[in-house]
Amino acid sequence: MTEAELKPARRSIGATRNPASQEAILAAAEAVLLENGLAGFSIEAVARRARAGKPTIYRWWPSQAALLLDVYHSHKRINFIFPDRGNIRDDLRAYLTGILKTWRDGTSGEVFRCVVARAQEEPAALAALSAYMADRRCQSGKIVEKAQERGEVRPDVNAELVTEILSSFAWGRLLTERLDVSEAEVEAVVDTVIGGILTKPAA
Repeated sequence: MTEAELKPARRSIGATRNPASQEAILAAAEAVLLENGLAGFSIEAVARRARAGKPTIYRWWPSQAALLLDVYHSHKRINFIFPDRGNIRDDLRAYLTGILKTWRDGTSGEVFRCVVARAQEEPAALAALSAYMADRRCQSGKIVEKAQERGEVRPDVNAELVTEILSSFAWGRLLTERLDVSEAEVEAVVDTVIGGILTKPAA
């Protein structure tokens, strides 16, 4: 018997996620992905590595894409905080810099690239990614909404669209492996965006 087979399987507690099992499954999923690539990623491989049952994994994550997104989000939750610097320029600069840094440092960027690749082939993966990004747009849009409340940004500006423009820039750099963006480039992108949204001073 292999070492993995000799170890006791992790116990499930039904539909409620066991924190220890969840952490083990997410760690196993990341390890399998980074070792085998997207083509070699499977729920079976994750279950073996985590010593968890496939039914448990499928009960908590209905698809590979959902599991990969949770792996990604577990890193994003730890490493990325929505900025609140008190002015829109600094907030957007910190927002864009934070995304790029999160993807550049560690494994988050590689995991997210795999999620995007899967979404091009599988409707379920695309649906999971779309739902995730809709939630992220709602959260990041609050940066602009706060600036609107302070009177910095025009009230007619679509808050979610502003941060989506910035994150789309980051997406393009991620997918073409150009994440080493200079501070000057970040400044240029942010200045271009805020130039079209700021409240105009009275004449």
